[in-house]
Amino acid sequence: MTNETRRVDVLIVGAGLTGVGLARHLQTECPQDSFALLESRSAIGGTWDLFRYPGIRSDSDMYTFSYGSKPWLAKQSLGDGTRIRNYINEAATEAGVDKHIHFQHKVVSADWSSEEACWTVKAVRTDTGESVYFACNFLMMCCGYYDYENGYAPEFRNQDKFGGQTIHAQHWPEGLEFAGKRVVVIGSGATAVTLVPELAKETEHTVMLQRSPSYIHSQPIEDPLAVALRKFLPATWAFRITRWKQMAAQMFGYQIARRRPEFVRSVLLRHAREALGSEYDIDKHFTPRYNPWDQRVCAVPENDLFNAIREQWAEVVTDHIDTFTETGIQLESGRALKADIIVLATGLNMKYLGGASVSVDGQAIDLSSHFVYRGTMLSNLPNLGQVFGYTNSSWTLKADLISKYVCRLRNHMRRSGSRVAIPRVDENAMQASPFLDLSSGYVTRGIDSFPRQGNSSLWRIYQNYYLDFFNLRVRPIRDHVIEFQ
Repeated sequence: MTNETRRVDVLIVGAGLTGVGLARHLQTECPQDSFALLESRSAIGGTWDLFRYPGIRSDSDMYTFSYGSKPWLAKQSLGDGTRIRNYINEAATEAGVDKHIHFQHKVVSADWSSEEACWTVKAVRTDTGESVYFACNFLMMCCGYYDYENGYAPEFRNQDKFGGQTIHAQHWPEGLEFAGKRVVVIGSGATAVTLVPELAKETEHTVMLQRSPSYIHSQPIEDPLAVALRKFLPATWAFRITRWKQMAAQMFGYQIARRRPEFVRSVLLRHAREALGSEYDIDKHFTPRYNPWDQRVCAVPENDLFNAIREQWAEVVTDHIDTFTETGIQLESGRALKADIIVLATGLNMKYLGGASVSVDGQAIDLSSHFVYRGTMLSNLPNLGQVFGYTNSSWTLKADLISKYVCRLRNHMRRSGSRVAIPRVDENAMQASPFLDLSSGYVTRGIDSFPRQGNSSLWRIYQNYYLDFFNLRVRPIRDHVIEFQ
């Protein structure tokens, strides 16, 4: 393949939950389109193949995090990493999508030719280092939004003096022995609250060291409605009813949090106080300085983090790091934390389109200067789409909507004889706002490299399933923005 360019109608970058989902839709809804998937890793699964730390699981319920076309039939509401990885593999194999995947192909650039109406995509083989090329009429980026190679790792004073083992949760070493050891997990986000109760089952002691707290919300391991429905309905019916119930609950909960933040804040803190007891210092360790959903709310199954703290298997320390020492960490308060293993659960680095460069007719494009159309395409760029799911709800809900929209668009292009679709915008007349409305550290660190959203409905990035359903499933493909050639 070094000397030839493979041609397909639609090229999908990424073979994780999102890419496999889009490929399944193309297979059934656009059978006339040939397609291929390029995956930089050697396995299907994306995030769920990369992350292997103990306890890895979804923090969204699986009734909405799974595909609408493939019911999640396991009893777990929050799926563990292995089950999710197997689910994605099964979904790909069932649909025959696995036969279209090119593994160990890392996309580094894409150039649009106006004369030929196609993208030429350059990928580097991660196993051999050779460059390979694919040409496609429509390019879909399904590679998520963070850097797979490097998690965020802040510099700590004298970090190299620590005599134990320091690891980043994003790259958990296989076979790491932590039983009977003292472990400090630095962080307070979803990764930390997942890791701590799981590690605490085997360690001598586990500490979650945080600069500031996050909101914690407990969910049942099994959804009560799903349990009840399974007693007298087929499993697939129970799944679909529970899915719609969860979609409504997520949207309602988010809207309440944005409109009445003090009420939601009081509810979350009351649950934490009930789980940990009246003597525990909730104000210090579990009361964030921001409102709910200014940053993501962390979900835990059946109060597992609170239970580990109450049983004194684990401890939360809210402080700032002064320096690493040979035996652990010295805090600014003067307290010393002894550790055999220090885990950096300090978050991720954002990377738009997997870091691939984009050009049109050889001219480099600054993607951060563009706007997102219907949450899918980019202003004034032809036949280029992205799949970016919800941050306040299950990612897959929006990924499914975008996938269906792309199929509608492709079918419209075929019926109308169009080779090119370009969302046109007068950028000077558009009021810009950031791609994501979150104050999380990983967002503020990387959002400047992302495109922007505008102030009209076609240019807004909604965090609302029902508005997106109208925008992507009901609204006509032709509007006053998109231009077909």
